[in-house]
Amino acid sequence: MCLAALVDAGVPLDYLQTHLARLGLNDEFTLSVVPVLRQGLRALQAQVVVQTNPHNPAEQSPEHSPEHHDHDHHPGDGQHPHSHTVQPTRNLPAIEHLIAQAKLPDRVQQWSLAVFRNLAQAEAAVHGIAVEQVHFHEVGATDAIVDIVGTCLGFDYLNIDTLICSPLPTGRGRVKAAHGWLPVPTPAVLKLMEQHQVPLYSNGLDGELVTPTGAAIAITLAQRFGDPPAMTLHRTGLGAGGKSLPVANALRLWIGTADATLAPKSLASGLPLPTPPLAEQLKTQQPRTHQPEKASGLEIPYELETVIVLETQVDDLVPQAVGYLYDRLFGIGALDVFTQPVAMKKSRSGLLITVICRPGDELECSNTLFSETSTLGIRRRPQQRWVLPRQIKTVQTPYGAINLKVAYHPQTQAVLNAHPEYEDCATLARRCGVSWLVIYHTAISTWYSQASQSALPAPN
Repeated sequence: MCLAALVDAGVPLDYLQTHLARLGLNDEFTLSVVPVLRQGLRALQAQVVVQTNPHNPAEQSPEHSPEHHDHDHHPGDGQHPHSHTVQPTRNLPAIEHLIAQAKLPDRVQQWSLAVFRNLAQAEAAVHGIAVEQVHFHEVGATDAIVDIVGTCLGFDYLNIDTLICSPLPTGRGRVKAAHGWLPVPTPAVLKLMEQHQVPLYSNGLDGELVTPTGAAIAITLAQRFGDPPAMTLHRTGLGAGGKSLPVANALRLWIGTADATLAPKSLASGLPLPTPPLAEQLKTQQPRTHQPEKASGLEIPYELETVIVLETQVDDLVPQAVGYLYDRLFGIGALDVFTQPVAMKKSRSGLLITVICRPGDELECSNTLFSETSTLGIRRRPQQRWVLPRQIKTVQTPYGAINLKVAYHPQTQAVLNAHPEYEDCATLARRCGVSWLVIYHTAISTWYSQASQSALPAPN
């Protein structure tokens, strides 16, 4: 769906075919794009026809795959018809070597390797093995390689720099895999969503709506999940899925320019049709080619974002309710929640509750405040904030893998903040029987020791 949307948005098919040929897999697949209709709407569908060798025993060992997802690549369920059902089984080092020797554009190589690494780490976590020990059909399949590398090629061709992704649908039911039936979302998809704190929702549709490949692309390339920025739309692309659904099964890619009154920059954004989102919902942003916004005579290079601040105070809320309120608010997408002791009327001691959320989450956060506290009213005010671009990076430490949230300067790309995820550190601290601070400082030192010099702030 991503590949087809990119082609529909202007990426030449022959450009993808030429660069994918550098992988040396031309005898294993052909890539084509055909026009289709989805619930009466025109879209393009990418078809990766896989040609494998049924006489090669090495290509007939799906039992070595911890999670062999027929559903991800079955013609009735996904996007890719096969010449027959057997595909090569490759491990992560083999795929990394394949991509590294292909002489792809730098960003394409980096993005592709990162997507496969995140997918392999999720599979390793699900099956309780080391990443290097993961031998599975899903990641090694030729069509998955074409999907991931081709998508990275398309975003690079469009000069996409920042990706924003909408919340992802959970789907429901179960799906057939190599070792039996799996619940939807499948374990690898759920692990990817958990590791990267992806906002989820249910649209009431049965079946698998996000595949492991799609989830890995979204969580790796997206800087954040949320609503599209204010933008002037220039063109769109629609990529069709193969599954029959009661709504149009298509992914839309939006390409345009941000509103100059907010944060002028070129944007491309990918969203599903106005019906509930059905797959990876991508919004992307091109590199800044504008002069930074000026405020009070100063040039401000940071992205400007609108948030809603909700406030209320109560004087009869038990402490346990406050902890539960925090969990509920963060669970529905609140950006921040904090409380302060205050003196209320008649000298009563009370608690001031402040919630910061995106405009699209305001109603649900307000409903939660009314239902989980004794307040009779909530104050609201829109505010704007400067935000840094950030990415989730994973480092391997002696204690295990840890995700860090890394924030960059939007112009120099120098790292300004790097924060290990609390839950990752806490999990490893409990598992290894060491202090949380030891895990935290190990993650920080490991990341800075591996970061390129160009990413670090220059000395004064």
